[in-house]
Parts: sequence; C-alpha cells; structure tokens
Amino acid sequence: MVVRIQRRSEAAEFLPFKMNYTLTTPLYYVNDRPHLGSTYTTIACDALARFQRHQDNGVLFVTGVDEHGQKIQRTAEARGVSPQLHCDEISARYRDLWQRWDISQDRFIRTTAPRHLQLVEQFYGRVKASGDVITGRQTGWYCVGCEEYKDDPADAMEPHCPIHQRPLEWRDEENLFFRLSRYQEQIEELVARDDFIAPASRRQEVRNFVQQGLRDFSISRSNVSWGLPVPGQPGHTFYVWFDALLGYLSALLDDGHSIDLNRLNQAGWPASVHVIGKDILRFHAVYWPAMLMSAGLPLPDRVFGHGFLTREGQKMGKSLGNVLDPEVLLERCGTDAVRWYLLRDIQFGDDGDFQQQRFVDLVNNDLANTIGNLLNRTSSMARKWFDDAVPPAGSDAGPEHPLAQQASRTVSIVLSRMPELSFKAGAEAILQLAIAANGHLNDTAPWSRMKQPGQDDVVANDLYVVLEAARVVGVLLSPLLPELSARILAQLGIDAVNGPWKDQLRWGGLTSGSVLPKPNPVMQRLELEEPL
Repeated sequence: MVVRIQRRSEAAEFLPFKMNYTLTTPLYYVNDRPHLGSTYTTIACDALARFQRHQDNGVLFVTGVDEHGQKIQRTAEARGVSPQLHCDEISARYRDLWQRWDISQDRFIRTTAPRHLQLVEQFYGRVKASGDVITGRQTGWYCVGCEEYKDDPADAMEPHCPIHQRPLEWRDEENLFFRLSRYQEQIEELVARDDFIAPASRRQEVRNFVQQGLRDFSISRSNVSWGLPVPGQPGHTFYVWFDALLGYLSALLDDGHSIDLNRLNQAGWPASVHVIGKDILRFHAVYWPAMLMSAGLPLPDRVFGHGFLTREGQKMGKSLGNVLDPEVLLERCGTDAVRWYLLRDIQFGDDGDFQQQRFVDLVNNDLANTIGNLLNRTSSMARKWFDDAVPPAGSDAGPEHPLAQQASRTVSIVLSRMPELSFKAGAEAILQLAIAANGHLNDTAPWSRMKQPGQDDVVANDLYVVLEAARVVGVLLSPLLPELSARILAQLGIDAVNGPWKDQLRWGGLTSGSVLPKPNPVMQRLELEEPL
C-alpha cells in the first residue's frame, strides 16, 4: 500500500487571515489536579503563541483535557464520585488555573464534549473504510498510569512501570487493532526528516523504535466502561490514546460550525507544532501520523518533545513530599518570576532542575536589579533634568549608536530563535541588551556630567538611548513576560504591546518630550523565607 504524505502546503485552503499558525499543548490527563509539568508546557506554548501573534500570524492556540480511560475510572471510584463529576471538577481547575496564569489559549477542548464524540466516530469511519481496523487479541503487561502496554516479556516476574513505579497488570482480551504495520515505510520516511521531530536529541530514539518494525496497536478496550463507545462493537470503548489525539481536531472544529473532517484545512489544520512531554513522543510522532494518513488528512508540521522537571536534583513525587504546586508558586511568586525562571534558565527541550535559591537569585538579579533598576534610575534622572519628559534625542542617538546596534542584534536573535522554541536564547539576548544599557549608563555617568556646564545635550542623548533600549527590552519581553512588559512600557508612557511587532521594534520609537510617569518599581524583589 502506498500512502503519500500530505504536507501543509498541499492543504486546500487556509483560514482567512495572513498566515495560519496552530500550536497545541498535550491534552492533559485529568486523573489529578494540574502540576508544574503541565504548567511548564502551557507557559512555553503561551510564549510561542504570543510571539507568533506579534509576527502578524493568525494563531490558534489549543489546549485542553483528556478525560477518558481506566485510570480516571479507578480514580473516581476511589473518591466515591462518578467519573463525569471527577472530570468536571478537575477540568474546571485547569481552566481556572490557566486563566490565573493569563494563558492566552484560543480553544480549550474536553474529550467528554458531545461534539468530540461526533468527530471520533467520523474519524473511525474513515480509518475503517481504509481497511486499517482489524480484530485481534491483545496480551501483555499493561500500565494503567501510562494507559499503554509495556514491552516486558510474558514470563517477567512482578514487572513495574519505570515511570509510575507501580506493578504492571497482565491483560488478555479481544480488541480492535489499528494496522500500524501497513505504514512502516511512510513513518520511516517521516521520522527521517530533520524538521519533523524536535529537538534533535529526540529524533534517534523515535527512529530506533520505528526501525525495529511497527506493530499494530489496540484502539479499543472491552473492560473499560469510562470511554467513548465504538460504533458497531457492543461492550467496546475507544482506547484513550485513539480518543485523545483526535481532541486536537475537535478543538479546531469547535468554531460554531458543523463537525466535518472535510472542514479541517479551513479551520487551522494541520498543526504547525505539537508541544508535548518527551514521554508521549511515540504516540505523537508515530501512531498519530499513521492514523492521519489512514484518514486521508495532512500531517502536523512538527512535534516538539520537551524534557522533565526535577526539584533540587530529585524527581518530584507525592511520596517524597517535594511536588511543586503551580497554585502555590503563583500566589507566592507571581507569573513574571516563574515564567522567567522556566523560560530563561532551562533550555526548552532538555530536562531541567528547579532550584529555589537559583530561582530567587535569577529573578532578583535579572528582573528586579538589571532591568527594573535600569528603568527606574534612568527615568528618575530624565524627569529631574528634562521636565518630567523623555529627553531630546541628538544626532548621535540614531541607528548607528552602539546601543542601537546592540538592540538590532537582540531583535534578530529573538526573531530567529523564538520560532525554534529557543526561549532561553531569546531571554538571554534581551537580558544582555539591558546589561549593555546599564553599562552605557555607568560609562557615561550622567549624574556627573550634568554638573558640568554645557553638557545638557550630551546627557539628554545618553539618557534617551538608555530609555530607548529599555523600551526595546519591554517590547521584546512581551511574549515571555507579558505583565512585566506592560509595566515597563507604562513606565515609559507607552501602551502595552498589542498586535504586530514590526513598527514597535524599530529604533527611535520613544518620542522626545513625551511625558514620563512617576517611576515605580516594575519588579519587586522575590523574598522566600520558607521552601515552596
């Protein structure tokens, strides 16, 4: 069988705006409340979505929750509530938390939504019509936490899941299978591309898995009642991963129009990037593309698998009592501090370690001292000596000024690295611009020059370029730290960034003579006397 890989450029139509950019978080599993890992992924996607909007792209940012499966069924039973009530409660906590973190998602999908069932049935109909659904027997060791079969041999003695550290369960049941093996050649071709799986460190793992030979996988369960029913198969519900992956499509078609797979290329599909944890890379880079090929739909452009977070060098877990609660982080530290640490200190894609002292030091040194104090003291001097206004810019304050050149290089780095999800590189470049502005201020020492006769114009020029550099810093911080960005720009008498960046990143955006508000600290120092 030959299935041609349909790519984005071949989709029939795009959304009616300049360019379509769809990005997704995973659909988070609602067996428990939100944790720092899901918050980390969502913050990163939010930064990417905001950046793409500043590029004048039409963005669809999708997140949501995965609400079916045996793990949820058992969790609800243990709590003495119905699975639906459990899902309603946990899903509401996700919605509320993302609102409090100021996450700018466009769609929030729940897989218990009736519209999702319609889409799953349509998709299943296509896959079945392609001849890719067969009946078979599934035997093996199963992890309820992962909702997947493991590769442990049948005669293994008391095997455990390496992720959840819980005993595996032996399963032997008749299920429906998706004929993944038919797509061996196409998936090999797909994962061989260097632009499909990111970061590069994740590619070989998937390639090795595919080269071992793809095996058909079960898409139904006969012993799980909490799931979507399989049409024409009494007693069978869809395997949670078959159901959950289709949530990306349901979210796009949740636009007030009909659930029709033929509309997907007008509703934002294919996705520009799926951002996921590295533990579910196989599902997104192998199973999901094969399912889409079977249904005759385009493939996502890219799958990005990021690393895990530890705390002080240890894996986080309830048994260790070291789980970082995102609600506590938000209340005690605020969005700017947490976003800065996660996006600036950890290379997105690698594993990261949350260290409280480093967290406090980075936030205070970078945000409160380097950026905050720069703006505060420069604005105070400008107000004192130039009638509460932006000083007049001299001929030396143009694009050839060293700070203007540094700003231009910073803009180039941010524009090139942010689409690659290299948030760390972008954040560090912005910080270096602020450090350069501080250096210029210290080198020129306007507080000394102002005491010398005839130096007003020189001082005005020096203060102008530093304030303009601070403005560029504020604009560039908008996708990473939207709240701090707004406060920086307000301190300069400018509205928060809204819309395309194009004109706002040009050097010279500050208007001489415009009023400078009375300065207030834009970033309070972080003081944590107790462990988080």
